[in-house]
Amino acid sequence: EERKKNSCSCSDWLMSQTRHRPQVAIICGSGLGMLADTLKCQDTFAYADIPGFPQSTVQGHAGRLVFGELKGKSCVCMQGRFHMYEGHSLLKTTFPVRVFKLLGVETLIVTNAAGSLADGLKPGDIMIIKDHVNFPGLVGLNPLSGPNDDKFGPRFPAMSGCYDKGLRCQAMEIAKELGVAGLMQEGVYAMVGGPNFESIAEARLLHRLGVDAVGMSTAPEVVVATHCGLRVFGLSLITNKVVKCYEDTDSVNHEGVLEVGRLRSKTVQQLVTELISRMEINNNNTTNAV
Repeated sequence: EERKKNSCSCSDWLMSQTRHRPQVAIICGSGLGMLADTLKCQDTFAYADIPGFPQSTVQGHAGRLVFGELKGKSCVCMQGRFHMYEGHSLLKTTFPVRVFKLLGVETLIVTNAAGSLADGLKPGDIMIIKDHVNFPGLVGLNPLSGPNDDKFGPRFPAMSGCYDKGLRCQAMEIAKELGVAGLMQEGVYAMVGGPNFESIAEARLLHRLGVDAVGMSTAPEVVVATHCGLRVFGLSLITNKVVKCYEDTDSVNHEGVLEVGRLRSKTVQQLVTELISRMEINNNNTTNAV
């Protein structure tokens, strides 16, 4: 009940501060906050100014909620997400998703920076997420734990097909038209808790389990979005190869991750903009009754 009250008061406050009624929400991953820059007629709110909103503490995450128009569609963009490793509860990390639902959003686009485990994925490639392995969820760290609010969704939501197939196909078509199909493929994303990067033994385990890319976010937001009936599209910008070999002297760092984000930002921006432009929206500018 408390969760519902908090998300309601937050969405009510936002609706009183902006005329935008977003149909699409975008969560920007590390170094991908520039997706918000394409929005027209912007209303911007620092997280610190929004009642009940968590704070982001990670470099490359600006900590702003940006409302605006993109290709005739009303959008809201999170410049900076919340992570479990920052000390937030999973309720806090996924809090914005329920706020988006109450604002009337029906499609959620999640982006992240991820390390590649698949041999065919290299830094600078873009992976369309077709499925995920939610490791924290498998050991009981799940944002849906606790009493279920039936107004948002069912007690036991299915997660098969949580990444919308139609949007995935559309994104591949757009990639061909933009001439970047060579950078793109579908794959399975795994979420680990972080904040440390994976050990070699952990990387080998993930690879054997069929994971293509690994990161420290996204799965909890997608679980909550699917629970409350949002359509989801996800993509991972591959920023580094995960070390799987003991003879390898390479190691990963966060600055390198952000640098690849800068190099590929235009491509990601074009892809997401064009996808939103072609998206079918059923929303009639009224907020979802929850």
